[in-house]
Amino acid sequence: MLSLGSSALGFAPVAPATRAVPSHAPALRMETKGDLETLAVKLNPILGFSDPLNLAGADFWGKGSEYTIGWLRHAEIKHGRIAMFGFVGFCVQSQGICFPWKLTDSVAFSEISAAGSPFEQWDALPTAAKLQIIGAIGVLEYFGESSEALAASGTKHYTKGGIPGKYPSLKTAGVPHPVPFDLYDPFGFSKNASPEKKAKGLVTEINNGRLAMLGIMGFCAAAKIPGAVPALDFIKPYAGQVMGPFADGDVSLPLVADMIKVWSAY
Repeated sequence: MLSLGSSALGFAPVAPATRAVPSHAPALRMETKGDLETLAVKLNPILGFSDPLNLAGADFWGKGSEYTIGWLRHAEIKHGRIAMFGFVGFCVQSQGICFPWKLTDSVAFSEISAAGSPFEQWDALPTAAKLQIIGAIGVLEYFGESSEALAASGTKHYTKGGIPGKYPSLKTAGVPHPVPFDLYDPFGFSKNASPEKKAKGLVTEINNGRLAMLGIMGFCAAAKIPGAVPALDFIKPYAGQVMGPFADGDVSLPLVADMIKVWSAY
């Protein structure tokens, strides 16, 4: 597995008073294969550095290996974080735990929970709710990729010398309305943590993210191919498309009906 972990200062929050990059900002540089080899030992001393696909030496879009490493590092960190949220959410929803109020005027969260597994629960969501969730993800992605927002937080884009995994402060990212909390460490618990503690926490985060990604894919495999994951035989089969964001209830949206026909053929 290519060791695409987070660097020691990958999540240190910065809140500059102005939108300009603070003069005390740390020197920025791109990571190299050597950095990955060093990090690999911290992540898994037994396995060490293993890169059978030579991703550390790849050259995506002709931008060079350091650009590619930054892109892959950020991708793994981000997917790992979302997988950790998803894994916990899957376990909670599988137990029938839900909010006690209504999602809309006519649909209660308990009705969504009663639809079945987390896969069926997603399918049971109103189309408008799905679009709102996807839209919110798009907004967060926009600010996470914004060079202006990153500069306001004292860093650069992860492919241009910035820190992979670094998300800008929403308080300085140019959001059109006040935001009282940041996406990471909203209450400032890690603000004064030592660099050593932050580095150790980020190594733990990468390992947990990798396990969560394996766990989520295990849930998907067990739901689509009964017996594929013996330890997850308790998961009920799912007839829908685990990789599809829309289902039969969303055919009012353009192209959704055609996409479902394609999925149904496999």
